[in-house]
Amino acid sequence: MRYFTSVIAENALMIKTAFSVANKIRAKCVAIHADPLDDMVFTERVAKKKAKLILITRKKKIDGDVDNPDSLSALSKDHITLPRIPLTRIALIKIATTLALSKEMIKAGDSIVFVVGQPESGMLDMLHVVDTGKESEIISGKGLANIAGALRPELFQAVLNLSIELAVKGREGKPVGTIFVVGDHEKVLQLSKQMIMNPFKGYDATERNILVASLKETIREFSAMDGAFVVSDDGTVLTSGRYLGAAMEESQVLRGLGSRHIAAAGITSLTKAIAFVISESSGDVRIFKDGKIIMHIEKS
Repeated sequence: MRYFTSVIAENALMIKTAFSVANKIRAKCVAIHADPLDDMVFTERVAKKKAKLILITRKKKIDGDVDNPDSLSALSKDHITLPRIPLTRIALIKIATTLALSKEMIKAGDSIVFVVGQPESGMLDMLHVVDTGKESEIISGKGLANIAGALRPELFQAVLNLSIELAVKGREGKPVGTIFVVGDHEKVLQLSKQMIMNPFKGYDATERNILVASLKETIREFSAMDGAFVVSDDGTVLTSGRYLGAAMEESQVLRGLGSRHIAAAGITSLTKAIAFVISESSGDVRIFKDGKIIMHIEKS
């Protein structure tokens, strides 16, 4: 009982410190990792603080007393849902930053104070400040303004989370490498060609929408094949096994990256699409826009 009380007190101190730091540096928001918290009630009203509160979780619904004015779940209107896989603290912060930008919870140039921990410990044990206007260990890409482009935030989140899950879990325990090219599909199809028979042809659009959870295993099976997935801006998977012919010169992409990354850079430089690339060798996920890497998330 004494240990449990101590943990609650330490978590409360971390949250209090996060808001104090946010006020001093004029951070846009404080992002709290909700999964380690057994108690969501914070006795000092964060509603009075200047920084906005964002809650981060792997759960579909955040537990907590929404009727209690001191509950974090009642005080936060903004939630970020993470892929349901184990994540390091830094990977969690990177993904949450990317999704916060895509959902326009924050803008490029804003600062966020993160408070995170491991769910198994029940403790918030790390405080980290991210300035989205500066290059850092977290922000490794340029062009973060309007990071999702013309894509709906829920589509951007679904493809990013799916990419990260595929990178970590692979297919039947084996690593996979693939590309999801999302948006501006008419031009993408004009600049690419089919390598195999289209396995998605002939199915109703509602059955092949990437937002439908039941499609995940089908995508996992086809991710082992060469070529890219092409996804429309409403989330419909149009095809897989697509060869992207609009490649850039290798010198224009970061050294050490392979043909998938060159292809993703090429297709996004000529279209308004966004490409999510899973590296088969490292398991890292990179997001391309306008021919450039705008975010790099290392495998946990």
